[in-house]
Amino acid sequence: MLALGKLLDLTLAGHEPAAKVQLTSEGARLRWLAEGVLEVTPPADADSGLDLLLSAGVHGNETAPIELLDRLLQDIARGALKPRARLLFLFGNPEAMRRGERYIEQDINRLFNGKHEQTSGFEALRAGELERLAANFFSKAERTRLHYDLHTAIRGSKIEQFALYPWAEGRAHSTHELARLYAAGIEAVLLQSKASITFSSYTYARLGAEAFTLELGKARPFGQNQVVSLDRLDARLRSLISGTEPDVAKSLDGLQLFAVAREVIKRSDEFKLHVPADIENFSELPQGYLLAEDIAGMRWVVEEEGARLIFPNPKVKNGLRAAILVVPGSLPA
Repeated sequence: MLALGKLLDLTLAGHEPAAKVQLTSEGARLRWLAEGVLEVTPPADADSGLDLLLSAGVHGNETAPIELLDRLLQDIARGALKPRARLLFLFGNPEAMRRGERYIEQDINRLFNGKHEQTSGFEALRAGELERLAANFFSKAERTRLHYDLHTAIRGSKIEQFALYPWAEGRAHSTHELARLYAAGIEAVLLQSKASITFSSYTYARLGAEAFTLELGKARPFGQNQVVSLDRLDARLRSLISGTEPDVAKSLDGLQLFAVAREVIKRSDEFKLHVPADIENFSELPQGYLLAEDIAGMRWVVEEEGARLIFPNPKVKNGLRAAILVVPGSLPA
């Protein structure tokens, strides 16, 4: 197997490879671009026209998707998976991966779309580097652009595998892409309705890619992800990479769609979130429930029918989102 196929090992060891470019026996080119970042270019006569960015490890302790990308890349490097798409494999926060931490100083996934320019530190620098790498990768005209940013959640979930679909002015959410996600094992999609500061929001709004944040179960240490079944996603990614993707159903029957009702923003150190510490994502909350309180008598009371809670985290920094209330949603007619 080509040495560059061991990108995860190189990243965890903090080693820069001596050979930055290698070719598979079929002529696909592997090129090391930066720590944790590898570009794969198929032979010109086999190129499907797809540019596929696969990122994981933006939060360093979310190991299941990191291991998934490692398996895909190793199979490409040994010739078992023959790429017809241009690929960018990207491990987002190498230092956090080495330490087994979500992040070191700042959450990288809150530093895109200009936010990294408003702060300092190595994670802010890394966010800027990731933007540049993605922009360079998606700079070729007349190609299909697709980005999956793979994560696992801090907590368990009533819906284990779900996606967040970013928003941009003037763009409609794609039924085809939603059907593709459903075929890959994604059970629910949150359709966002305003700009965000995540990696997938950057590639969607700024670079014109179809882009998604995929939540793939609960975060666990390396080697402890046997309970997370990513077989359907693995199969779909392999078919995208190899240019053998089967047709997806035109119907979205069975896929649950949600819309953001409200975001709960933490304003001060007095913020209190009134839910159990082990509450699962997509837990339902009754109307009238006092969800959170903050300074100056600020209160969040559940008003929406069928409201569910995702990403509750009272430990975020002041000014950041501490929870999202979602409700059943649908695509515009």
